[in-house]
Amino acid sequence: MKGIVFAIVAVAAMTGAVAYIGAAYGQTNGEAAPIFVTKIPPGYRDWRLISVAHEEGNLNSLGAVLGNDVAINAYREGKLPYPDGTIIAALHYSHLPSDENNKVFGRSQSFVAGVPTNIQFMVKDSKKYATTGGWGFAHFKDGKPGDEAFMKTCFPCHNQAKARDLIFTRYAP
Repeated sequence: MKGIVFAIVAVAAMTGAVAYIGAAYGQTNGEAAPIFVTKIPPGYRDWRLISVAHEEGNLNSLGAVLGNDVAINAYREGKLPYPDGTIIAALHYSHLPSDENNKVFGRSQSFVAGVPTNIQFMVKDSKKYATTGGWGFAHFKDGKPGDEAFMKTCFPCHNQAKARDLIFTRYAP
């Protein structure tokens, strides 16, 4: 009888431990893992160019899309899904006509980057950001992260690019 009671207690203890570990997975200090990135990755201005982008409409911006070494290697190799450690940065600027350049061209055709509007990041960590397709999203304006409500709009939009592991930007070698 003592053996059966011991076995039941042991099974209950193991079940509790498994349930606790499962619930705590992806958490730090008992808190849920964030769904977005709250710190600007260091050294991003030294990363390599993936591509450039021009967004019209409400955004009306020019952007430089940069990647860390992991991102650049994955782009070059056509590796999907992107490996953990991939970080992609999008530096957005307003754009305005260049009067100086247009004088040389003899007509209005040249635009240059104006003031910075924001910086956005995607950080691949398939465990930490499992609920958002393995990607952590970030948006910084004047060095401050976007609020939680705004950040919750990133994944639904990027999730429409599932075939490209949630990445819109194509590599421009």
